[in-house]
Amino acid sequence: MLNEPKYLSIKKDLQMKIEKNDYTLGSKIPSEAELRQQYKVSRHTIRQSMAELVNEGYLIKQQGSGTFVSDYYKNNATGNGKKVIGVITTYLSDYIFPSIIRGIEEELSKHDYSLMLSSTRNNVLNERRSLESMLEQNVDGLIVEPTKSNLINPNLNYYLNLTEKPTPLIMLNASYEELDLPVAALNDEKAGQLATEHLIEHGHTNIGIITKSDDLQGKNRFKGYLKALYNAKLSFSNDYILRYDTESKANIPNVIRETLQKNDLPTAFVCYNDEIAVYLIQEMNALGLKCPEDISVVSHDDSFYSTTLPSVKLTTIEHPKEELGRQAAKAIVKAVEKGTKIESIIFGPELIIRNSTREILDEDSSDLS
Repeated sequence: MLNEPKYLSIKKDLQMKIEKNDYTLGSKIPSEAELRQQYKVSRHTIRQSMAELVNEGYLIKQQGSGTFVSDYYKNNATGNGKKVIGVITTYLSDYIFPSIIRGIEEELSKHDYSLMLSSTRNNVLNERRSLESMLEQNVDGLIVEPTKSNLINPNLNYYLNLTEKPTPLIMLNASYEELDLPVAALNDEKAGQLATEHLIEHGHTNIGIITKSDDLQGKNRFKGYLKALYNAKLSFSNDYILRYDTESKANIPNVIRETLQKNDLPTAFVCYNDEIAVYLIQEMNALGLKCPEDISVVSHDDSFYSTTLPSVKLTTIEHPKEELGRQAAKAIVKAVEKGTKIESIIFGPELIIRNSTREILDEDSSDLS
């Protein structure tokens, strides 16, 4: 059409890319500035295109995070009562979350279910908004990763109310300890224990840890670390128990750098996840320390970070990722269709050994002092 408005042609182009999977489900689309440059149009034109795509279910906006691809448009388009599962995660395009969401989407698509995505950025206000939005849309089931799961959450009443409704719910990665809700998760306590035992078996007796304090995964991985030390009759130094939360994460490289400048350094660290392990190794390198020659490192999740460094590949606990997503989706579909009670799905940890750890001799323990 010769006189077609620019915003409409841009909308159609983006719509086509989403339907052809050029922009995959859950992926973050280019920013307004990037789209303005790409299409050579004004900010108003881009915003008009985006607004229509959001309204029609092709995109979902996350405050402070960006705009992501949704497939809720499939449900809107069919209008035939297609079932919709709401999925709320702390993040969408970061770290291991694209893999988890891909597993959920693949399983739901087998049953011709739609998926409605939202993220909280690990913020309880965003979690409340996401829950309210999902419930307003009358989703048929919910898969939710809890927000700040190691803290008392002000949204617990929403979950209590959900238990009184027919809407089935399963949690991802962790649950709220105050509530008895089914969860699909890695056994994080055993994961932390396995990671620490690997270092102990390699002769390390002075082992530090970097862990996350506001998520239950961090608490449980820390419990596993303590259990391994206790079983081996080993102690630890509070100076080398480094904690951070969502808000202080940006400062963790500085905390690590200050810690590495102390005396009597540990010969090894257990890290909450691969991203933190990479921060640790980068700060070590900046100070002239090497991994694993000076400090061995064991991590969690086997994410893309685990092989991103040029010379060090992380020894890490494998996270089930896509399989976790698939199993959670299977459980929710079964509950929706047959009304069966959802049982928790707990994955046992497996250690992937690479070259970030080494066996230590007795005389090595004094090398860093």
